[in-house]
Amino acid sequence: MRQDCDIAVIGAGPAGSTVAKLLHDAGLHVTVLEAQEFPRFVIGESLLPNCMNVLERAGFLPALEKAGFQHKNGAVFECGKKHRNIDFRQNFETTGWGTTYQVKRAEFDHILANEAARAGVDLRFGHTVTAVQTSDGDCLITYQDKAGITSELRAGFIVDASGYGRVLPKLLGLARAPQSIARRALFTHVKDRIDDPGYDRDKILITVHPDRRDIWYWLIPFSDGTASVGVIYPDGDPEFARMSEHDIFDRLISETRLGHLLANAKQTRTLQSIAGYSAESEKLCGDGYVLLGNAAGFLDPVFSSGVTIALHSAELAADMLIARHQARKDIDWETGFAKPLIQGVQTFRSYVDAWYDGRLQTIIFEQPDDDSQLKRMVVSILAGYAWNMENPLVAKTDRYLEMLHDLCTPAS
Repeated sequence: MRQDCDIAVIGAGPAGSTVAKLLHDAGLHVTVLEAQEFPRFVIGESLLPNCMNVLERAGFLPALEKAGFQHKNGAVFECGKKHRNIDFRQNFETTGWGTTYQVKRAEFDHILANEAARAGVDLRFGHTVTAVQTSDGDCLITYQDKAGITSELRAGFIVDASGYGRVLPKLLGLARAPQSIARRALFTHVKDRIDDPGYDRDKILITVHPDRRDIWYWLIPFSDGTASVGVIYPDGDPEFARMSEHDIFDRLISETRLGHLLANAKQTRTLQSIAGYSAESEKLCGDGYVLLGNAAGFLDPVFSSGVTIALHSAELAADMLIARHQARKDIDWETGFAKPLIQGVQTFRSYVDAWYDGRLQTIIFEQPDDDSQLKRMVVSILAGYAWNMENPLVAKTDRYLEMLHDLCTPAS
């Protein structure tokens, strides 16, 4: 059967552009179909250091360095008078990056897509996938271009990197109800005008509400003096039932130090909201397809794991497809892709669960201010190194979280 390309990629976000570039560099013919026009707004703006390892291997770093994004070396956690400064460079890893960037995703994603296209990837914007037939070696995609014309693309394999669009889970019936509690995110961009000398623009600020551990905020500074500001709270919480989203946002901001930091801020984007953002899929791969990043599922924004998982899944999938292309034989997707990817995702999931039940907040705020190996293990996960099985907090995440919580819990 004639093929138009070796690999069809749905979506030109970080996962799609990265997997396409890696596959193209290995000699495969790749076509990327992206429904939107770039640049386009999306959240998920604070990267983790582990992202940099994949971006470097894909050859994207020179373009990113030229863009002048905000440097990021860690995170600051606050809750009332409690304060914890985390430096990502003080981690458990022996190799790899300890710093990264805070990025406006519209610009960041556009750079990656442009670099992939400049390298020779066939990247088509404004192309919406409407139907698929998947069979390894003979896949058919039906799509509509921006002129409304319907066409078909035949490929040997399909990589779904469609992000929140989750194209294949919807078309193939792979979506399943998430395990987590439904939460709502309210967010905007501001000209922050922060003049507090104690504020560190090289770190993301994560604030916990002083009276509600299940409500938290992000403040992500950008290099142009603007910032991304958001708050997460339980969706449908009766405390906010009769309030507008603007009133909820303003009230919650005012109840923390963010009210002081952003006293002179000017909003540059309208307030937006996303509810029920967590997502899961029945499986990550099948006959002729694989799901990457948010297309497979999304946990929670609290530790900025979304882009890290997306890029790691892109590299794993590229390695599998390149090995298959070079060896000319079938490969075991469950063993080589799904299981190792899930290992790290489950580590992040345990951290997210421990954050919302309060255990991880206790660990972060009550741990001794030293340079112990245990602290470095925690920092490694926060820096995105959730797949290093040499780290006991990856190999036995839940056991070590319980142990750390017991060690950090103040005596009554």
